[in-house]
Amino acid sequence: MSLSGSTVSPDRGDGVTRRDFLHDLAVAGLVAGAPGGLAAAVGDTSATAAAAETYYPPTRTGLRGSHEGAFEVAHVLAREGKRFDDGRDTGEHYDLVIVGAGISGLAAAYFYRQKHGVEKRILLLDNHDDFGGHAKRNEFHQGGSLKLAWGGTVNIEWWNYSEVGERLLRELGIDIERLLSNFTYDWGESGTGLTTATWFDKETYGVNRVVKGVSVQNMQREALLGAVPEMPISEGAKDALLHFLSSEDDVLAGRSAEERERFLRSTSYTDFLRKQCGIPEDAIQIFDVAMMGIWGVRTGDLSVAECIWSGLPGEHVLGVPPASFEDESQGPSAMFPDGNASITRLLVRSLIPHSFPQMAKDADPFDIVTEQLDYSQLDAVSNAVRLRLNALVLNVANEEEGVALTYHQNGELHSVRAEQCVLACYNRIVPHICPTLPEAQKNGLSACIKRPMGTANVLLKSGKALAKAGVSGAYLPSSLLQMVSVVTGVNAGSYQTEWDPEEPCMLHFFFGVPPENPEGLSIVEQSQVGRLRLLAMDFDDFEDEIRRVLDGIWGEAGLDVDGDILAITVNRWPHGYARDLIDLEEETWLASPGPYEIGRKTFGNIAIANSDAGADAYTHTAIDQAWRAVQELPANT
Repeated sequence: MSLSGSTVSPDRGDGVTRRDFLHDLAVAGLVAGAPGGLAAAVGDTSATAAAAETYYPPTRTGLRGSHEGAFEVAHVLAREGKRFDDGRDTGEHYDLVIVGAGISGLAAAYFYRQKHGVEKRILLLDNHDDFGGHAKRNEFHQGGSLKLAWGGTVNIEWWNYSEVGERLLRELGIDIERLLSNFTYDWGESGTGLTTATWFDKETYGVNRVVKGVSVQNMQREALLGAVPEMPISEGAKDALLHFLSSEDDVLAGRSAEERERFLRSTSYTDFLRKQCGIPEDAIQIFDVAMMGIWGVRTGDLSVAECIWSGLPGEHVLGVPPASFEDESQGPSAMFPDGNASITRLLVRSLIPHSFPQMAKDADPFDIVTEQLDYSQLDAVSNAVRLRLNALVLNVANEEEGVALTYHQNGELHSVRAEQCVLACYNRIVPHICPTLPEAQKNGLSACIKRPMGTANVLLKSGKALAKAGVSGAYLPSSLLQMVSVVTGVNAGSYQTEWDPEEPCMLHFFFGVPPENPEGLSIVEQSQVGRLRLLAMDFDDFEDEIRRVLDGIWGEAGLDVDGDILAITVNRWPHGYARDLIDLEEETWLASPGPYEIGRKTFGNIAIANSDAGADAYTHTAIDQAWRAVQELPANT
């Protein structure tokens, strides 16, 4: 299987979908709680001590994220049309049931308690073996001391937070200034004395070459000008790139400000390079997947404005910089060592305080980074708020008095009832689990097609090879994995890391998933085909590519991919980034009101949250949509 981000290879046809489907509920049930799930019956708090001790999902390695057992039954529901609305009644009745225990679901529980009182009984149901959704904590102990990394959402873009989001962070004890004061991570470059680079692999370019000083983090024209002569591309492509990067000509000369703005918002970046700047295809390919990890979209489907705003070159040939390039951010982003998993853990601590038994009520909130959570307490009968994992909701329906829900757990169907419900899950699954919705609303929700993405974390015995090579990370234009960087300088509380090449170190891969043959496909179609591509890969596919990349960049400096890797965790998110409002999206998606706005309308006692509902793949949007959903629920009678 090719994991290249650019190499064209034949379509696999139905070979992809065969690996993607599990056609039988019984088979899916076998893996629903695996591995190591707490198989306690609903309402039973006597889960064995052994189960409680062994159930700690953050330390699991291998293929994580949307892991095996988390989605197979949902595919049976959505793709085969099977219905699951006849579960065994657990006898439970709640004030609120929330579907999805990601940031939006946990925030909805928090806001509901604020509005209606802490005595309200709430149940959160999540299909994964851990809470947090994309805010996934990856925890490693194989090298001795604790090493943390993130499996999905990581940045706190604090300048974009609404008053609601800012208040939530404050109430949880998240001090942005404090986070930033002990933060030197810059996607691998800061704090190490090393540099980032771009890796050109032999399979694609005919030679294995690491070009230092230029990467996704540093594609300013000054850096590129010095790097172009080393790039293994044709002499014609080098000449064209050098001319483009050294030019001061205004390629939009004669156009009005309005015409310039229209051009920058309606023209793809690759078309701009091709037509206005005369860059040939083998040079354009270098930039093709540069923004995949950030946007989940190739530069051929991003506008000139979006790509230049993100750091790609071109502003220098546009005359007076237009308003499109005004940077409204007040960065850098703030960051916890486990990404936004610390936000979810603080939310869980607020909702279920005894889930962190060693953490005192008045403890430093930043202690959450190193405290171990007792998963056996999440679904205790005595809790006002209960969080039930490995529980995939398959049917939600308004009743004369409240809402009825059916979910799948450990191979069985169960049903619970509540006064109200918040669906804080992937919006596109909502029409399948709530089939009585109006058709217009179903259509709106069905348009919320997420973009596949993933992360991988690799623990090495030491950073000696990185230090010897002088390279801390690299952009990978011909690999699906796209970007790798050493993780250091992300500190909080007692978790403090200093770069020491003699010590074990963490490498982080961050990538979007394009189709192998993207030409002629719309942005949505690329997301759908890319998702099938991601689901068709197994852990061995990722491990092979990780080893290939590490050997190509650091092998000559002494990295032994057979002996120096201590652990690998791959976090795949087939339904990753929320479909957002990028410039070149379909007009029907960019309309007002947008499909996502039509889809998120409250339906009886059922409200809809999740970042999908805000058409923005960010934590602050997930929080805002949770708050909106809670406010829109009808007043209790």
